[in-house]
Amino acid sequence: MYNFLQLQPAVPVKRWEIPVLPFLEFRQALLDCAAEDGYVVHLFGYAEDENLYMLAVMRRNNCLLAVRCRLPETLASLTADNLKFHLFERELAEQFGIRPQGHPWMKSVRYHQNWVGRKDVFDNDYTLDIPGKYPYFQVQGDEIHEVAVGPVHAGIIEPGHFRFQCIGEKVLHLEIQLGYQHRDVERLLVNSSPGRAPFILESVAGDTAVANSVCHSQAVEALTGTISTDRDKRIRTIAMELERLANHTGDLGALAGDVAFAPVAAYFGRIRGEFLNLLMALSGNRFGKGLVRPGRVLATWNRAKFKELTDKITELKPQIEEVSNLLFSAHSVLARFENCGIVSREKAAAIGMVGFAGRASGLDYDIRNAFPTEVYGSLPGVKPSYSRGDVFSRAWIRHEEILHSLVCIQQLLENDPAASDSDQSGSPARLASDSVVVTMNEAWRGELSHAVLTGDDGRVIRYKIKDPSFHNWTGLALAMRNEGISDFPLNNKSFNLSYCGVDL
Repeated sequence: MYNFLQLQPAVPVKRWEIPVLPFLEFRQALLDCAAEDGYVVHLFGYAEDENLYMLAVMRRNNCLLAVRCRLPETLASLTADNLKFHLFERELAEQFGIRPQGHPWMKSVRYHQNWVGRKDVFDNDYTLDIPGKYPYFQVQGDEIHEVAVGPVHAGIIEPGHFRFQCIGEKVLHLEIQLGYQHRDVERLLVNSSPGRAPFILESVAGDTAVANSVCHSQAVEALTGTISTDRDKRIRTIAMELERLANHTGDLGALAGDVAFAPVAAYFGRIRGEFLNLLMALSGNRFGKGLVRPGRVLATWNRAKFKELTDKITELKPQIEEVSNLLFSAHSVLARFENCGIVSREKAAAIGMVGFAGRASGLDYDIRNAFPTEVYGSLPGVKPSYSRGDVFSRAWIRHEEILHSLVCIQQLLENDPAASDSDQSGSPARLASDSVVVTMNEAWRGELSHAVLTGDDGRVIRYKIKDPSFHNWTGLALAMRNEGISDFPLNNKSFNLSYCGVDL
């Protein structure tokens, strides 16, 4: 086996402990690790001692493995041999101006100039500051037509463009282009103060504010030696499950709306509001912002709030079961959901899909089981009962995860967190120097991971965020192959991926 360093989530190591391999050996090590059941957690560049390095964190057999190399001027593409590296290499090229030779789809991920002042490596027939010149893939033929959707959409939604190549109503190919609203979040985090960083992290993706805050807090706590109390861990876990509940119930309602089942859509929409209101009661914000901070939670947890949460969860559980039964027993719904937008296990594994979408295609991976954080190790797991890879499977797994989240919260509320140890006060100490820490949590879409690198003075020199959507947008494109274009909204909602979570 190659000389990887095994990592533990939220356990820092010194940078020099991570082996540095020559690029060709590094490349072969990653390809061997990614074969079959190996997956990419992180692959990104960073500057160190006036040199550019590439750090890889791989997942295999529920182990995290890290290795790095010094970036050469040109490199042989990993994607040419394994599609799991596809977007990671494109991102590396746009950030550091280094072209992976032989990459089969070398286009920008976002619209911005590279970070090192080099000439950009993309084709000369378009520039990064003129989105309209992006070289979309085209299918040729007399009966082929294109359908362009976005980037401006009919609603309050992040910008993204969908280009369909169709023959009649059948979609032959869908290309998805994001990056229209690039915020430069990762470099902003490097230059921000410790007090400002949590506010930035909460705004990375509004529907994942809690999970991003937890990932950040775990990283800071690891680098400062701060130990969270059991009370805080339980409240953070409850908040993550409420975030999961709000998004899954909202999306089941949206799926019902897309097949014109208006009563169920309205009912799920109302229930989503109930979970958002519980986050409001817990944190003062309907999306959980302001709740999680390194070393503490800012909840004023009292017995009245404890009772409110307990009573509401007990009240909502039978309502969810009833409305879910209406949705999944309606023949008109099943006719649209079943065998629509199939992503096979083989395809899902080939591109490294994660989260409920990956599990719907038969990939048995859930961070709550594989790398349990907070108090997930004491909670029951959930195993999906359908894995056909279609819209029905993605919807049904959401239903199962809703019921599982309710059970988890009820179990966490068996002992009143208000009676536990009190909040810690004060700010965490200075970050450990020359260190690397990787945090991972099962956000509602799937594997969310932050990697933080510090310099010799303890300052952050690289902050990398990997949203689960980074893995799964390609899955949506594959789901639309040979499907009717009228089924795009249904497939899109079944994934409900993040635009802003990718446009960092």
